[in-house]
Amino acid sequence: MSKQILTKGSQTIIGMVHCLPLPGTSGFDGDYQKILDRAVQDAVTLEKAGVDALIVENMGDTPFSAFLDKAQTAALTAAAVRVREAVKIPIGIDAAFNDCEASLAIAGIVGADFIRVPVFVDTVLFTDGIIYPCARKCMNFRKEMGLKHVKILADVQVKHATMLNPQITVEMSAKDAAGNGADAIIVTGAVIGMETPIDMLKRVQSVVHIPVLAGSGVNHKNIHEQLQIADGCIIGSSLKKDGILTNPIDYDLVREVVEAL
Repeated sequence: MSKQILTKGSQTIIGMVHCLPLPGTSGFDGDYQKILDRAVQDAVTLEKAGVDALIVENMGDTPFSAFLDKAQTAALTAAAVRVREAVKIPIGIDAAFNDCEASLAIAGIVGADFIRVPVFVDTVLFTDGIIYPCARKCMNFRKEMGLKHVKILADVQVKHATMLNPQITVEMSAKDAAGNGADAIIVTGAVIGMETPIDMLKRVQSVVHIPVLAGSGVNHKNIHEQLQIADGCIIGSSLKKDGILTNPIDYDLVREVVEAL
């Protein structure tokens, strides 16, 4: 019997499949097949090592824009299809930095179980400029596409972005996200790899009744403590070979994390 994920107290471990730079971005090296092969390789490694689910994300597409272009969307879809065919665990989609419609469309066609939406209810300043909240667009598009079964994992006050109104507390953002239809809340540190503050997890847990996930900085040393408060976690950078973000997933590092829980 498969484990129930993304529920209160489920201690869901979600691993990241970071795609190599996609066509249409400055980092793309012209090798389409390598993108697909790496995505499948990392997904299979994560599943074999024991994570509960994974997210396919265009992590290599820095500098990010808020929305994907056609080439990126096509490539991310192809990678997600290959991943869905290669593993049996649930998968999610994150069309970074904040293309909720692309994420939902890809999720629908590949049979994904959830999406991640970094800027759901906040207004933030990012490298691409100001990003406005997309909750209404996201919820309407999910209904329009007949994808109510696809869960929405919404970040609050997401890493790598600055709140335009710093007076808005994380509790306010979390309550707003839950009230606007998010199925789970993601809390992160300030940047990739930075541990999610325990106090922030506690503050969010105190005001919402949906699952709360630690979205950054989880590793084998802190996962037990993190998941005493959070209902799950999303792990990427700490699972990479030699600690280098662009490297493949390391099976032994994933096992360390899974066994530490």
